[in-house]
Amino acid sequence: MLSERQNGRKPRCLWLTLSDPEPRHNGQYVYSGGLIDSVIEAGAEVEVLGLARPESARCNGWREPHVVWWLPADAPRARWASLLSPLPHMAHRCCTASTRRILDDLLARGGWDGIVFDSISGAWALPRILASHDGRSERPTLVYISHNHEESLRSRVAEIQGHFLKRLAGKLDAYKVSRLERTLVDAADVVTAITPEDLLLYRERDSEKPMDVLTPGYRGRRVASRLITPQVPHRAVIVGSFDWVAKRMNLEEFVSVADPLFAASGVELQAIGSAEESFLDKLRRTVKASSFTGTVDDVSGFMNDARVAIVPERNGGGFKLKLLEYVFNRLPVFGLAEAFAGVPLRHGESAMMYPDHASLARGVLEMIDNVDLLNRLQERAYEVCRDRFEWSTRGRQILAAIG
Repeated sequence: MLSERQNGRKPRCLWLTLSDPEPRHNGQYVYSGGLIDSVIEAGAEVEVLGLARPESARCNGWREPHVVWWLPADAPRARWASLLSPLPHMAHRCCTASTRRILDDLLARGGWDGIVFDSISGAWALPRILASHDGRSERPTLVYISHNHEESLRSRVAEIQGHFLKRLAGKLDAYKVSRLERTLVDAADVVTAITPEDLLLYRERDSEKPMDVLTPGYRGRRVASRLITPQVPHRAVIVGSFDWVAKRMNLEEFVSVADPLFAASGVELQAIGSAEESFLDKLRRTVKASSFTGTVDDVSGFMNDARVAIVPERNGGGFKLKLLEYVFNRLPVFGLAEAFAGVPLRHGESAMMYPDHASLARGVLEMIDNVDLLNRLQERAYEVCRDRFEWSTRGRQILAAIG
């Protein structure tokens, strides 16, 4: 790497993120944690600033080989408080007294080759970073790693809010997201997008800035071979985290359409992953063929006992990391066409894609007994994805941008 070659030391990277990515139970934490690991493995010395999480053993000042974790135990700032701030909730929640103080100390220490904004959550720090280098001839390379094209995504999510006041608050927050993301993109030296589709959206505003696609890698279980037989239960699964409103709406909308169809056909639908129990209990009272596990320690057994995996995301944008989990666990994937951004899967060859929830539900029921088709889909999907999602290349990609 350029920095190491020039001065004989490893590149030093300040990494601004939402919070400690451990445990990695949703897509944001999987992506952030994987990128941090890969940058360290690529040869960088990293110091990470984010909020602590009670589920993790790490604490403020925690040291591991080649990484220091600055994780103040401040509670994330409340959503309502961001209504009075120019920052959207995504960034405002991280801008606590402790994170500001630690950031100022880290900037005063200096010597950074690169500063990474890991999602727009870290953009609260941008004014302080720019001010600390004002008037200097050199400053660290600023890298914005986007998890979504937030401007378009937050606008869509705001529009689908059912309650008038929630929709109004969502639109205000989406406006602040748009303004902050544009400011961050303009200030950054390099921008990465999680899918080619998101990259095109950034290019519409700035066709000259260095930009690249940075899809996630995969380090989970890889099933060497699998044969789906008639003895596998008539079951379709949806694996994920349903803590975000858009994820809950996706699940609720699909279940309302699919459950009566699945019940009439004797097929089970199982949703596996974390969500508020009140939300899951509400769903349980309305269904016949569907079940909801809540948080589980290991999803492998659930996937072993299913014929089909479903990706029903109509809202949410970005890269669906659950796709990789399905593919490498050899589950044939059925989903909405727009949910396959960033993966090399093709309709009818390595996945089945549909325009809406009703056609998706009917498509699953039409194909669930065609075990020859299901096996062809899972085998082809594994083959085309096998060598495309290595975390190690992502770390080298980021350090090349900093260098």
